[in-house]
Amino acid sequence: MAMMPSRQTLIFDLDGTLIDSSASILEGFAMALDSLKIAPKLPLTPTVIGPPLRDTLASLAGSDDASLLDALVRSFKDYYDAEGYKATTVFPGINEMLTGLHGEGKALHIATNKRLLPTQLILNHLGWRELFSSVYALDTRSPAFPNKAAMIAGLIQDVGIAHGSAAYIGDRPEDGFAADANELPFYAADWGYSAFPANETPAHWVRLTTPGELLRI
Repeated sequence: MAMMPSRQTLIFDLDGTLIDSSASILEGFAMALDSLKIAPKLPLTPTVIGPPLRDTLASLAGSDDASLLDALVRSFKDYYDAEGYKATTVFPGINEMLTGLHGEGKALHIATNKRLLPTQLILNHLGWRELFSSVYALDTRSPAFPNKAAMIAGLIQDVGIAHGSAAYIGDRPEDGFAADANELPFYAADWGYSAFPANETPAHWVRLTTPGELLRI
């Protein structure tokens, strides 16, 4: 595995990188679609998790009708924000990695496509809130960030992160491209949902098979 300089600031994706909320998210998708008698146009597997909620529901419903998507989003939120988030589990080794990095004085941040409210609920539920210096989601600002690259750029600017001092950790190619757009080194978390094509991952991305590898770096 290629080695990289130690960074003082680490920015993490959430779903598929630190936590496994796939079961509750997929159940929420299924319930939302069923409430409107819509058959999913894609298999309800963890591979659909990651993009913004409305985008995913549009793909699953096979529709971009605004009123339909509004209803689907409301149905999903009603379930997930009340009960679904509580089913979140943590990938093996993540607690040890986060507490170890925090104990070493690293500044830890979250930059996720998940909405801000359930993100905060999950962090509180897991007892992680004090580990992270800031938590950014697409809807942290109004109007919302258009994409993850813009969200990370906003975090860097707001927090005042110096160039060359940070890295981003995520589990999807989208995360790597968002890191590239902000000139951040990228660590690909192969322990999560791992949507990285085996032979198509850019050479400058560092793939990690366990959270412990990040801690050792």
